[in-house]
Amino acid sequence: MNSAIRSLLTRALVAPSLAVRGCPGCMFSTSPGTRQSFAQTTDIDHPRILITGALGQLGQGLSRVLKKKYGNENVILSDIVRASRDVTETGPYFFLDVLDFRNIQEVIVNQNIDWVVHFSALLSAVGEHDVPLATKVNIQGLHNMMELAKMYNLRLFCPSTIGAFGPESPKHQTPDQTVMRPTTIYGVSKVHTELLGEYYHKKFGVDFRCLRLPGVISGDDAPGGGTTDYAVDIFDHALQEGSYTSFLKADTALPMIYVDDCLRGISEMLEASSGLLRQRTYNINAISFSPEELATELRKYVPMLEMNYKPDERQAIADSWPASLDDSNARRDWGWNHRYNMEDLVRTMIEVVSKRLGLSSTTSSQSTAG
Repeated sequence: MNSAIRSLLTRALVAPSLAVRGCPGCMFSTSPGTRQSFAQTTDIDHPRILITGALGQLGQGLSRVLKKKYGNENVILSDIVRASRDVTETGPYFFLDVLDFRNIQEVIVNQNIDWVVHFSALLSAVGEHDVPLATKVNIQGLHNMMELAKMYNLRLFCPSTIGAFGPESPKHQTPDQTVMRPTTIYGVSKVHTELLGEYYHKKFGVDFRCLRLPGVISGDDAPGGGTTDYAVDIFDHALQEGSYTSFLKADTALPMIYVDDCLRGISEMLEASSGLLRQRTYNINAISFSPEELATELRKYVPMLEMNYKPDERQAIADSWPASLDDSNARRDWGWNHRYNMEDLVRTMIEVVSKRLGLSSTTSSQSTAG
């Protein structure tokens, strides 16, 4: 097993946002101005929102966005590890295992939840090295959430991914509706999510919402086991060492999005009036680039950046994914629009990562280049 993958898998088994316990006795019963004109918010002024997998990259970011809008006490975070004080002191936090139906049910009932954002999942590269665990977390956990959304009339948001597509899907400008035959358990579980959500919406009226996300780029945290994570890792190595070895080929283009755009898109989709949604799963897109294209832009800040390429098993995963997405339906229906282009993303990442590493965004590039 590749040492990098082994490290990611080890980290995933204890990382936030991944439920790993069994499920004994699970019960189953039967631009700012543009956004204002599109996305009328909900008929609930201050919804009570539960976020699963809340200590992961997207969960922590989205919680800050939603708390600012709806108040700290109305955004309930949950995960399967002990949270730090800075989490517990800014709002409610619960231990919640997505494989334990009664555990989730108690939180939903006792906290009077209206909306659920279900982030708990094993990502693509990690999932391939523990398929049984990925099946439990990504599929069984989803089933619990879907059934509870039906029982308690919840609005349920579940993210999907470019990994839901496969080699038979169109490579460029991949549309919302097309052939979807993914090659990873992560992708298979996300296709299952989309189809089950649409079924529960049509059959039971569940207010299910889903976005197919590109690779999410954030400088705040370490990579979490995704195939697009080179685009995060490269900044640390470039600023500290002046070189990076990519696990993808130089010309492997994939869709990407800066985390602020991603969180805004999720928030807007979550809040959009149901009458605006002509479908329940949408692509959102921002920019597409390859490792070499990213390195070229990064050399504006680290002129002597040396790139090496050593493709591993993640290359086959990336080869099965789209190079770009067609998100015209999201732009038409609820006013989605990204704000960060390639230059904005790299400039912002340099600033964020430099601050995290304790470097000056100006002096770090000069010293590395020299």
